[in-house]
Amino acid sequence: MKPSTRRGLAVVAVAGIVLALAACSKSKNSNGSASNDPGITATTVTIGTHQPLTGPAAPGYSKISAATKAYFAYVNSKGGVNGRTIDYKIMDDGYNPATTQTDVRQLVLQDKVFAILNGLGTPTHTGVLDFLKTNNVPDLFVASGSRSWNQPDKYPDTFGFQPDYTVEGKILGTYLKTANAGQKICFFGQNDDFGADELAGLKQTLGDVTKAESYTVTNQNVAPQMGSLKAAGCQVVVAATIPGFTALSLGTAFQLGFHPQWVVSNVGADYATVAGLLTAKGAPLLEGVISDNYLPNASDTANPWIQLFQQINQQFNGNASWDGNVEYGMAVGYTFVQALKAAGQNPTRKSLLAAVEKGGFAGPGLVPFAFSSTNHSGYTGVQLVKISKGAGTFFGPIYTTDSGSGAVQEYSGQAATPPADGIPS
Repeated sequence: MKPSTRRGLAVVAVAGIVLALAACSKSKNSNGSASNDPGITATTVTIGTHQPLTGPAAPGYSKISAATKAYFAYVNSKGGVNGRTIDYKIMDDGYNPATTQTDVRQLVLQDKVFAILNGLGTPTHTGVLDFLKTNNVPDLFVASGSRSWNQPDKYPDTFGFQPDYTVEGKILGTYLKTANAGQKICFFGQNDDFGADELAGLKQTLGDVTKAESYTVTNQNVAPQMGSLKAAGCQVVVAATIPGFTALSLGTAFQLGFHPQWVVSNVGADYATVAGLLTAKGAPLLEGVISDNYLPNASDTANPWIQLFQQINQQFNGNASWDGNVEYGMAVGYTFVQALKAAGQNPTRKSLLAAVEKGGFAGPGLVPFAFSSTNHSGYTGVQLVKISKGAGTFFGPIYTTDSGSGAVQEYSGQAATPPADGIPS
C-alpha cells in the first residue's frame, strides 16, 4: 500500500472517531442532560417569569406566580418531571415595560433559563417578544389575552394561555345582542391591545357601541371617563380592565350616580380580588356584575380541580387566601408540567415547542386549547358568569370561537378530571 493511501485511510479513521465523539457530545452534555440548551441538566430544569409583584397590576395578579411555584413544589416533592425538579425564577417588573425588558434579559442571559413561562401583561410582554425570538427561548402561556401571542410565523416560540380578548369580546357581544337588545351598550378599556382587541371582538358580533372610553394604568382618575359614559346614557358598560381599575370604575361610577349593568373581562373580575379592593362597604357594587370564565369557578369547592389546587395551596403555598388568581397559577403550572412531559425524557427547547404545537392537553379548562402549528392562542372559549351573593355562578352554554370571522358556537365537550396524584401522566 502506498504511503499516501495509508495517510488517507488514517485521515478517514480519525475523521470517523471525531464524528463519533461529536455525536456522543450531542447526545449528552457534561451535566448528563441530553440537551445542550441552557437551563436544563440531568436533575433540574430552570424556567423564569416576569410578574407584577408590585405596581398597578399587583392586586390579585401578584399571587399567580407563587401559586405556580407551589404547584411545581408539589411536583418536585413527587420526584419532578422525568427525574428533574423545576426551578421557577420570578422577577418583579411592577407592570412597567422598561423593567420587564431588564428582567427578561437577566433571566435569559444571566440565569440561563430553559424557557419563559406565563410572563404577565399586554404592555409589558409585548416589548420582549423580539428579544426572546432572537435568543430562541420558548415563551409559553403568556398571561394576557392579546392576539400578539398568536403569530406563529413571526414569533414561533410564543404561545398564549387564556382565551384571547377578541374571542372573549365576540362571546360577550353575542350574549348582549340578545340579552340587552335595544339598550345603549358602551365600552371602557385599557389603552393597549387589551382594550383594542376586546372592543374589536365585541363589535364583530354586537355591532358598534354607543360610546367607548379608555384609561392608562398610570392615571387612577377615571372620573372623566365615567362622567362621559354617564352623559352618553350608557345602560351597559363592557369593561376590559385589570382588577384595580375594575374597582376604580365601579366605585367612581357609583359616586357619580351612574349605575349601568357592568360586564367585565375575566381578567378583571375575580370576586375576591375586586371585593378586597372595594372593601366591605363597596363590595356590594359587584352584585349582578356579569363576566365569564374558562376555568372552574374558584368558589366551587365540589369541583375536583378546585379540591386538588386548594390542597396544594394549603401544603405548598402557605395556605394563601384562595381566589381565582391562585387557581389560575396552579392551572398554568399543571399545563407546563404536561408540556414538559410531552417534550420527552430528555427535552430540548425544540421538543418542548413541538409538544405544545402538537396539543392534546387535558386539564382544568372548560374548553380545549387551540394549540397547533398554525395557532398559538390558548383556550378557545368561555362560559358566562354572574356574581351573586359574593360568588360567581355559571349560566348559559359554554361557547367557543376564534379571533377571526369564525362563528360563536356552543361547546358540549366534557371537562377532564384530574389524575389521582394531581400530576399529568
